[in-house]
Amino acid sequence: MSKIVLALGGNALGSTPNEQKEAVKTTAQSIVDLIEAGNEIIVSHGNGPQVGMINLAMDVSAKTDAGTPEMPFPECGAMSQGYIGFHLQNAIENELNKRGVDKAVASVITQVVVDKDDPAFDNPTKPIGAFYSEEEAQALSDKGFAVKEDAGRGYRRVVASPKPIDIVEKAFIQDAFDQGNIIVAAGGGGIPVVEAEDGYDGVPAVIDKDFSSAKLAELVEADLLIILTAVEKVAINFGKENEEWLDELSVDQAKEYTEAGEFAEGSMKPKIEAALGFVESKPGNQAIITSLEKAEEGIKGQNGTLIK
Repeated sequence: MSKIVLALGGNALGSTPNEQKEAVKTTAQSIVDLIEAGNEIIVSHGNGPQVGMINLAMDVSAKTDAGTPEMPFPECGAMSQGYIGFHLQNAIENELNKRGVDKAVASVITQVVVDKDDPAFDNPTKPIGAFYSEEEAQALSDKGFAVKEDAGRGYRRVVASPKPIDIVEKAFIQDAFDQGNIIVAAGGGGIPVVEAEDGYDGVPAVIDKDFSSAKLAELVEADLLIILTAVEKVAINFGKENEEWLDELSVDQAKEYTEAGEFAEGSMKPKIEAALGFVESKPGNQAIITSLEKAEEGIKGQNGTLIK
């Protein structure tokens, strides 16, 4: 048996609520396969399209005569965690019941602590929400929001992407996990919060979900981090004639390939870096990068790229 944090990629979720509701039925089947094989599972997931959709809807609504208030970005992240978590836990519950597996599943709205002095806050790069005219962008800038031109298509608000350093709900998640429950946590990388005099304050930012999943796996002392993506294995020389798919990577090899630029920014590179963070956090930790369909084979050493 392994204690696993399973980081779902965007291909496990749909781009609309109805698409997602259907997509997670297949996702749930693969997750319950892992549970029936004797593994304990925490599920994390991305939220890029979903939180953008929520933020855009709130922005558009706030511009109408309906009187809808502007919605802060951390609250949009919480909304996305809630509805994605609902779809996942509902689908997993239904699959468990169908197979007669006596397990409880619940979603945890998760706050992830970041450093208020993280250099990422000095250079926000993650675009969110609607496109604005130059005049509208200036009005946002006057309110203190960071705004950048986006490929000649207009202006968009941008937020920072800081690294996770802790998880507020870690004790609750650990306790529920140790009791054999299935937990959905750290969705979308978690709601970014910083330490303040009176506790924690939400901040407008986007945390990479793979880094948060790795931090979660470290904090709950999981044995294995599985980062799911659209491909079955990691490759070097990707897309070239000498493309090579890798069954296994040592820490040193992974670092060497990363430094050589083998892994694309915003694609495979953060997955490799997140996996390395978990593997190096404690002797014996391992990570697998593979597709959802091959996750069970990956655990058995029959597919995926093992990093150890």
